[in-house]
Order: sequence, then structure tokens, then C-alpha cells
Amino acid sequence: MRLTYLGKTGGSNEGSCPALYRTDRGTYVVQGKRVTDPQALADVRDLGPDETVVEIPADVLELHR
Repeated sequence: MRLTYLGKTGGSNEGSCPALYRTDRGTYVVQGKRVTDPQALADVRDLGPDETVVEIPADVLELHR
């Protein structure tokens, strides 16, 4: 899989930050903070053993256009 960087959140500085990538498979990859809160994880449905969830600001989703 290859990724194309689409952008990062407008409020971020240099370094690690939430970002969005498009793949050569026609899908998207998000970079964000891993969700570890037990109550939030309890709300997630059908999370596979090879999956995780991350939190990103709403403005990152607007980068997909």
C-alpha cells in the first residue's frame, strides 16, 4: 500500500499531528491519537483484533475533497 499525504489539522504545529492520507487502494488512512479511554472503547462496535480507533479533529475530515 502507498499513501498520499492530504494534509493535517489547521491548528497543529510541526511534528506529530492528526493527518489524512489517501491510499492507492481507494481508501483513507488517518493519523491521530489512539483512543484508550475504556468508556469510549466500550462504545465501539465490532472492533477486530487487528484494528484500533484514533481520535482526530473534524477539520481533518474535510481534507478528503
